[in-house]
Amino acid sequence: MKLINIQHDSASIEDCITNIVLKSRKVLSDSGGYITSSKIELSFGAFMNLSITLALDFKRDMHKGVVADYAHGRKREDSLKKAVENVNSKLPENAQIVDFQLGTYVTPVTRRTYAVAVAVYNIPIERKVLEEFGINERRTLLRRVLEEFNYNPKVLNISEIARTFGVSRDSIYYDIEQILKEKGIKKR
Repeated sequence: MKLINIQHDSASIEDCITNIVLKSRKVLSDSGGYITSSKIELSFGAFMNLSITLALDFKRDMHKGVVADYAHGRKREDSLKKAVENVNSKLPENAQIVDFQLGTYVTPVTRRTYAVAVAVYNIPIERKVLEEFGINERRTLLRRVLEEFNYNPKVLNISEIARTFGVSRDSIYYDIEQILKEKGIKKR
């Protein structure tokens, strides 16, 4: 398990939301796992502050992300409805919402209502047949297995792994060699 925090504040609601979404894409694309829970904090005033803390579990991988949008108008109800519609239109197909937050802010002078909607989601990855794995997917899986065995390749049955992936033994040996090299581990 790992906690990740993404936060941004700005005098502009649009800027704050745009930056949170961009930061979340970068952080989440660089990490495996899936989101088990989240805490979304949204505050308004002279600056809008949006903070999202995510709990990631690495037992399995899922596509994951954050969507956010805003709307404005005279009535709170209309603004919230439009903000939710905007977020719903941005949610990917098959998304499983982990958490969401809605917030509103009414400007003191113009009495204009701003509504913000934020959602955190996972999307299960469709399972591929191992023979269809590309080199990067194969190495990712081998890296995880090696990590579980303290990067000791002697515990692996290379012939069986090669047959499972539909590649040669040499390909698996080379994959393992590259993984160990990345980790700075000399061949045992």
